Amino acid sequence: MRCPFCQYEESKVIDSRPAEDKKRRRRECLKCGKRFTTYEIVEQPMRIVVKRDGSLEPYDRNKLLSGIYHAIKKRPVSYAQVNEIADSVEEKYTGGWHSQMTSDQIGAVVLERLRNMDEIAYIRFASVYQDFKDASSFISAIAALNQTEEK
Repeated sequence: MRCPFCQYEESKVIDSRPAEDKKRRRRECLKCGKRFTTYEIVEQPMRIVVKRDGSLEPYDRNKLLSGIYHAIKKRPVSYAQVNEIADSVEEKYTGGWHSQMTSDQIGAVVLERLRNMDEIAYIRFASVYQDFKDASSFISAIAALNQTEEK
C-alpha cells in the first residue's frame, strides 16, 4: 500500500477491524512513520441480465423496484415488502459469484413472492412480465392463480 504522504510503497498494519461490508485498516508508513487508513472490500463481478431477445444489460435494482411498484400501485403492499422481494431476487441470483441471470428467472421470483402477498399485484406484474396480448391471457392467469389456491 502506497503512503499518501511520501509515496513509499511499504507500510505495516497497526489495527484491522470490520466496518460496513469492508475491512478498515490503520497503517503506518515504514519510511516517514505517518499513519493513514485504508479500506478493503471484496470486488464483486458485474451482474448482467440476459433479456428475452438475447441482449445483455447491467442488473439495476432500481429498474426491478420500479416494475414492482407499478404492480402494487394502490394495493396494500408495503415498501418494506417490495424491498424484501428485490432482496430475494438478489440473494437467489446475484449472491455469490453468479454474474448472469435471465429476465425470466428474475420475473419468476417476483411472481412467486407477489402470488403470496397480493393477487391483484400478481396479475398486474404477470400481465407485463408474461406479455399478455388479450383478455383470454388474463383469464388464464386468474384461473391458474385460483387453481394454486385450491391445492
